[in-house]
Amino acid sequence: MGDPKYPLFSKDGDITIGAILAIHSKLALSSFEFTQKPQLLSCSSVNLQDFRMVQMMIFAIDEINKNEILLPNISIGYRIYDSCGSRMASMSATMALMNGPEFAAGETCKGGSSIHAIIGEPQSSATVILSRTTGSFKIPVISHSATCECLSNRKYYPSVFRTIASDYHQSRALAYIVKYFGWSWVGAVNSDNDYGNYGMAIFLNITKEEGICVEYSVKFQRTETEKLKIVVNTIKNGTAKVIVAFLTSFEMNNLLDQLSIQNVTGLQVIGVEAWITASSMITPNSFRVLGGSLGFAVKKINIQGFADYVLKAFWETAFPCSQIEKNSSQTELSSSRYQDLLVLKNYNEDVPEQRYASNVYKAVYAVAHSLHSLFKCKENEGCKNNFTIQPQQVVEALKNVNFTAKMGDRVWFDSTGATVAQYEVVNWQQDSDGSIQFKPVGYYDASLPPDQSFVLNTENIIWAGGKLEKPRSVCSESCPPGTRKAAQKGRPVCCYDCIPCAEGEISNETDSNNCMQCPEEYWSNAEKNKCMLKAVEFLSFTEVMGIVLFFFSLFGVGLTAMVAILFYNKKDTPIVKANNSELSFLLLFSLTLCFLCSLTFIGRPTEWSCMLRHTAFGITFVLCISCVLGKTIVVLMAFKATLPGSNVMKCFGPLQQRLSVVSFTLIQVLICVFWLTISPPFPYKNLKYYNEKIILECSLGSTIGFSAVLGYIGLLAVLCFILAFLARTLPDNFNEAKFITFSMLIFCAVWITFIPAYISSPGKFTVAVEIFAILASSFGLLLCIFAPKFYIILHKPEQNTKQHVMGKI
Repeated sequence: MGDPKYPLFSKDGDITIGAILAIHSKLALSSFEFTQKPQLLSCSSVNLQDFRMVQMMIFAIDEINKNEILLPNISIGYRIYDSCGSRMASMSATMALMNGPEFAAGETCKGGSSIHAIIGEPQSSATVILSRTTGSFKIPVISHSATCECLSNRKYYPSVFRTIASDYHQSRALAYIVKYFGWSWVGAVNSDNDYGNYGMAIFLNITKEEGICVEYSVKFQRTETEKLKIVVNTIKNGTAKVIVAFLTSFEMNNLLDQLSIQNVTGLQVIGVEAWITASSMITPNSFRVLGGSLGFAVKKINIQGFADYVLKAFWETAFPCSQIEKNSSQTELSSSRYQDLLVLKNYNEDVPEQRYASNVYKAVYAVAHSLHSLFKCKENEGCKNNFTIQPQQVVEALKNVNFTAKMGDRVWFDSTGATVAQYEVVNWQQDSDGSIQFKPVGYYDASLPPDQSFVLNTENIIWAGGKLEKPRSVCSESCPPGTRKAAQKGRPVCCYDCIPCAEGEISNETDSNNCMQCPEEYWSNAEKNKCMLKAVEFLSFTEVMGIVLFFFSLFGVGLTAMVAILFYNKKDTPIVKANNSELSFLLLFSLTLCFLCSLTFIGRPTEWSCMLRHTAFGITFVLCISCVLGKTIVVLMAFKATLPGSNVMKCFGPLQQRLSVVSFTLIQVLICVFWLTISPPFPYKNLKYYNEKIILECSLGSTIGFSAVLGYIGLLAVLCFILAFLARTLPDNFNEAKFITFSMLIFCAVWITFIPAYISSPGKFTVAVEIFAILASSFGLLLCIFAPKFYIILHKPEQNTKQHVMGKI
């Protein structure tokens, strides 16, 4: 049997609470030669933080023992072991706690634990080992600083409780603070242990949900020197300006040393409660690397009377050493185990900065309140202590603990055995004297509503490098409105190119994933950030083309009127009277209407203008061709009448000529009425021809109706052309049939070429082509039929005689 391991601090009581704390941080291992009994482990280098927790535990137990209400007739004792930060020493302490310090050969195990609860361990991995060892015996373990989410699994750790929140909340808070400041490109480094691996895993999952990209995620253990160098090179070569460090204080110290050696500065470090306020991080070179760091820390709570207790009462009542040689001015310790602790006897300046000590205080009181309920303690009546309490009963009682500590904090355990998450957000700042301060700049409280749980005062933050301006950490700059994000192949989603939106599409917000299609009657502006109403295009009176066509229309009207006036003045001359002057004047009138009807095609199409333009065009041209046809027939009849015995002119006299014109025109009128009744033309917005503008045009309504109108005009024109062609060789000095033939030839040529030009012309040019065809054919009729007569009347008056016209001179 080995030598018994005795606690560093102990006190007897009715109920015993154990504790395993890293009071020292270095362990001296003796050589294992297996030739003699192993010596007890030797520890050195006092860990001030855990020593304060020892003092806080004893302070709380003393308060409880003096409390006449909580456990009035029951005393609490304690056994506190030093783990020296070693798993080996921790296991040895665990076995000593469960079995007692001494056992002799042949003794029978009584089956009961000598302790009722264990406070510890400080670190998550050590707490996992402790709880796995004690879990079979259902001894409650209450940790004050083990935050690993793995300990929330009640299936594997049913008897583990914590007076600190799970890292689940801290990991989420880390992701929130990164998102809050708009950092979408971060690096991540964590300790390669339960604490770091579980915490980082939660953080990485939350970042995916929040759209934050992690450039790299690396980890190392405190003993892995080569791996640490690889981690530092990864950080150094990365482009992320923000680093999330989910490390214990030991790994963070190692990382800080390497970053200082390689002069890696200017990084915005986001830290966790394990190191962000650790005094061991404050070195002459640390602020150069970690200045401006942000992180979450356990709240500082001042426990009244503790600062005085650590200076006097602790050393007088709880410190297990006695002075010898009273006459000597120098004191010696009865045991070398406590010699290095004595130097702290007159020091308490660190007490206000202790953040975890209050969690130990809460843990001790949680055990006391569970015992209060188990012993059914009542004021003035005391506690019923005539029965034995088993550790598993304490476990069940702890689940129902709910009390308010004297510093005002409510203490209770949730379904995972942890307390509610409450963190301070601290910022590394440097005072004017060069000292490093951990300035609170916000808080995170999971017990508050979501919109109030996370508060930051950004105005008080000093950023990395001592700058007042928040650093940027993005893989790609934001895409402005008018562009969309296109992911870069093989890279995280935060790395993208900004692609301009296509024509007709817009994005009106920054970092848009997709461009939106503009509504049908809208089109994107030049910046592609707003949908504008499409420009409406039609042939208007104000544009050059419209003005030119308008001018030629009026010119045609004027020219026709001039010819009509001249003919009217010369109505008694042979050349005017020849071939029915009445039809000539009616033809001039119809030509005037043809020129004027072209004006209905110019301007914004309306319901009435669409119906008017096509019907006016159809009727006026039929009237015009009917007059020409009548004149052609008159020519033929006139020469037939010169034959002996012919009475043909009586069959096609002036009355018949009028009736033919009216009849031919009436047919077209009926066609137009039928067209307007069945399916009239109407204004139509053509959105298909151009993407960026609307063509406002007149839809034909019924294609058959329009075809019938054009077909009827074409039929009359062809008939007129054939008759005129047959009459062209008749003897006469002024055979009008020749001019009619030529005019019909021009007319037909114009309208035959009109069809392909009309079909292929875009937008308003379609209307322009139709107007051009109307004007060209009208000018063709006017000039071919009336220009020769006009010329003779004005320039060859000697030929304006009956003999010359009859061809007898």
